[in-house]
Amino acid sequence: MRSNLLVTYLLLCTALASGPARALDKVNPYICPTAVNGSGLDCYLEAVPQTYTMCRQIKSIEILEFGMDGAQEGVNGAKTESCIDKHKLSMVRPYQAALRESTHNKHMVESLRKLNDLWLDSMAKLLPTPGEADEGYKQRVASPYAAFEEQIKAIRAMADAPAQPAAKPAPKAKKSSL
Repeated sequence: MRSNLLVTYLLLCTALASGPARALDKVNPYICPTAVNGSGLDCYLEAVPQTYTMCRQIKSIEILEFGMDGAQEGVNGAKTESCIDKHKLSMVRPYQAALRESTHNKHMVESLRKLNDLWLDSMAKLLPTPGEADEGYKQRVASPYAAFEEQIKAIRAMADAPAQPAAKPAPKAKKSSL
């Protein structure tokens, strides 16, 4: 009976210890080359600009093939739409892993959510607007990289900062016995 409990305990400890690593087991290595060696946070921060670039390049090919005005006509924009949908799904595991690893820091969680919102908004804006000039489009779709980089640097700084000790509760005032 004791040996069964010991084996169960060891299996449980092993499963819990490998939790964060398992969260990245099924992550596509093209969006997160460091998934094997890195943390969920590292994976997510690497995947944000990587996935945006993939879909941006696909849209660029569609524009070259069909022109600015024809890139969204009919089924011409299907590859970009498919890329966006695919990466919204592929980013779920790294994003959740990054959030789990950051639960100790409320500001980091807020920054991760802000970065995710920025990424989703940028992906949606990959489509050219009607009548948009080629040069204007290129500048507009290149601009999210600076915002990504700024947000990623801020998150990394929070992650690298030493943990703040919990504040000690204020001592209770002694009641006078008058």
